[in-house]
Amino acid sequence: MHSILLVCVGNICRSPLAEALLKRHFPDKAVHSAGLAALVGHPADSTAQDVAQQHGLDLSTHRAQQITRAMCIGADLILVMESDQQRELATRYPLARGKIRCLGELAEGQRFDVADPYRKPREAFEQAHAAIERGVDHWVQRIRQIG
Repeated sequence: MHSILLVCVGNICRSPLAEALLKRHFPDKAVHSAGLAALVGHPADSTAQDVAQQHGLDLSTHRAQQITRAMCIGADLILVMESDQQRELATRYPLARGKIRCLGELAEGQRFDVADPYRKPREAFEQAHAAIERGVDHWVQRIRQIG
């Protein structure tokens, strides 16, 4: 597994953070993020950047990009933040259906969505960060098993 794509709605809060966390674990892999309705060219949300910085992550160079068919085809694994996004992406790009998973998909029957903190208080960003970290930690183990 070489290429991992993280997806949320605007590509300015959740997926950039998940991308940075996965890059920390897998500097040798191609890890990218995109949005279903991206705010193309926008930097990561300032609160998302602040929370990330408190955890030793730098989102300052991030610029939002719209997901494309080519991104989905090129990715070995696509991780979304919510179940609805998984369904929407599978509908848009049916050829990628088998590699689209939820970041919060843990053991059998255990799963959670990462709530969108956009335009919400800092606490929502901190909760999103904790949820993303939990999901990333789980996926890091799974990815390492796959190779």
